[in-house]
Amino acid sequence: MPRRLFPEERWKCITGLIEQHGRVSVNELSDLFDVSKVTVRGDLDELERRGLLQRTHGGAIASDGDKAELTFKDRELINLDDKSRIGEAAAALVNHGDTIALDASTTALQVAKQIKNRHELTVVTNSIYIALELEDASDVTVVVPGGIMRRGTLSLVGQLGEEGLTKFNIQKGFFGAKGITLNEGLTDVNAFEVQLKRIMVRMAKQVIAIVDHSKWGRVAFASFASVDQLDMVITDAKAPEELVGTLRERGVEIVLA
Repeated sequence: MPRRLFPEERWKCITGLIEQHGRVSVNELSDLFDVSKVTVRGDLDELERRGLLQRTHGGAIASDGDKAELTFKDRELINLDDKSRIGEAAAALVNHGDTIALDASTTALQVAKQIKNRHELTVVTNSIYIALELEDASDVTVVVPGGIMRRGTLSLVGQLGEEGLTKFNIQKGFFGAKGITLNEGLTDVNAFEVQLKRIMVRMAKQVIAIVDHSKWGRVAFASFASVDQLDMVITDAKAPEELVGTLRERGVEIVLA
């Protein structure tokens, strides 16, 4: 009987299968490695934490660049109740007359839904979805800097938008992320999106992360904001207490929605 593989060997096989086929299932891997489904789920969770795959119901899919990104509409439904509460808490920080930045995340869309009644508000965003959400907000000015449209996310990226962002005085910037850790800060999967977010972070006087519990402890392709750049993190009550406490100790305000 062949020996069972060590965890690191299984991880290498799993990432190879993902690269070859684009997806794997818990049942298939359990049979292939002759280990329990609980063990397989643990393997997939660890590989997701390392940014090497994206967990799905019953398995995992690739996590490299654009191939890792679900469409905006698919992501919008994930942890929707948590995102809605986070959006409501974030919106409470937006005052009449503010100029704010909203990135192209699904959590930022929840913020947009809650600020339509603000007066003389200016929203700078690279998200077509957010711009359309605010179309009927009569006293909200929406500024879309421009750029190349990414299909699936309907976000605008590239040099044109990056240059446009440097012209604004932004009081508060709200940023979703694929992951948040102490060492890497806020991370995301797409290089173009990351570059634009870095500029948004630099231009915002107050940097506010809007991330649900599933993003804590995860690291994606590239960082766009360090922990030291964060003024506040708005998350939900299921966020890991140890990480939340450490951020508080480092001077980051934490709001549990």
